[in-house]
Amino acid sequence: MIERTIRAIAGVFILASLALGYWANANWYWFTVFVGLNLFQSSISRWCLMEDILKKFVFKQTT
Repeated sequence: MIERTIRAIAGVFILASLALGYWANANWYWFTVFVGLNLFQSSISRWCLMEDILKKFVFKQTT
């Protein structure tokens, strides 16, 4: 469930920043780059900040 949520958030961020870059200001494309780099680094390091945030605030797990 958490992985699907992360993918959905990343997809929304990318699409929103592309739309903002096209219609508002081209500097929004840097946010697209930022999201892409974070996806890339999380595939290498197996650590994702969004996962930590979601676990803390949304998917509170009791262990």
